[in-house]
Amino acid sequence: MSTDRITIALDVMSGDEGVDAVVPAAIETLDKHNNVDLILVGDADAIDAKLADHKSDGRIEVRHASEVVTMDDPPALALRGKRDSSMRQAINTVKEGAAQACVSAGNTGALMATARYVLKTLPGIDRPAISTAIPTVSGHTHMLDLGANIDSSADHLFQFAVMGSVLVNAVDNLDEPRVALLNIGEEAIKGNDQVKEASRMLKESELNYVGYIEGDGIYSGSADVVVCDGFVGNISLKTSEGVAKMIAHFMREEFKRGLLNKLSGVIALPVINAFKKRIDPRRYNGASLLGLQGIVIKSHGSADSFSFQRAIEIAILEVTKNIPNQIDSQLERHLVSS
Repeated sequence: MSTDRITIALDVMSGDEGVDAVVPAAIETLDKHNNVDLILVGDADAIDAKLADHKSDGRIEVRHASEVVTMDDPPALALRGKRDSSMRQAINTVKEGAAQACVSAGNTGALMATARYVLKTLPGIDRPAISTAIPTVSGHTHMLDLGANIDSSADHLFQFAVMGSVLVNAVDNLDEPRVALLNIGEEAIKGNDQVKEASRMLKESELNYVGYIEGDGIYSGSADVVVCDGFVGNISLKTSEGVAKMIAHFMREEFKRGLLNKLSGVIALPVINAFKKRIDPRRYNGASLLGLQGIVIKSHGSADSFSFQRAIEIAILEVTKNIPNQIDSQLERHLVSS
């Protein structure tokens, strides 16, 4: 593979929309990036039919996979019972070196289990973590873990902090990213034993640890990395998405309530559209499975073509920045210092 080109494997059959979302996203990616090639993995007939009206100039390879991991499949079934799934074969391309990253909108548990089994974790990492960018009043923050690990020890939380700091340093070009622990209060006496011990470890590390942060502080812009276990992180993320949808729903209702409100809505339309764009979860689609010996990006299961294309952009950025190698090179120094 040429070092100046990037190849991304796409699990085409994953997610609610499958080929209808992934193939248009693939075409959009090729239009934006002249140095990117794509491997589309899934039902070859369905993919070819969707590609029929598009020219790829030889930059798309289609690989057939006879099975699909559904959203209801247990991770064990996906891992052992569906070895020819589009998810498994897409991850295999990274292991083989045919692709430098994989993007899938499939079952999160199955994706994590399969990626961990095929690619393995980096030395010093016990458990991979899911991380994504979340909008704040001053830009965005990166939060992890978002669902890969329900129960996390202090050591795991510390490893998440190191990985998150390395990621933000690379993708946002921040020399000393501010790292915070999500907690039920900012006082030192608050929190469970794992959080308190992780806080002690972070204070003694070389990371730019700024202390505890509460749920409402996630969006304040006071931290560049927010660390928590996967149970808390996933609930926080889904709650945020729900609040954003509720606000949009209420706004639509109010602007439809009477002629004056409708006229006000027309006048305020530019502001409304700008607001929707800033909080649109689709713009932040693409969660990184950090800690693996390879790049795997998890797209939201309900992603449309615009949203899935954003996830591909994350994969391209992480390949460009060589995120796994950066984590590997910095991990030992931080772990020793702790």
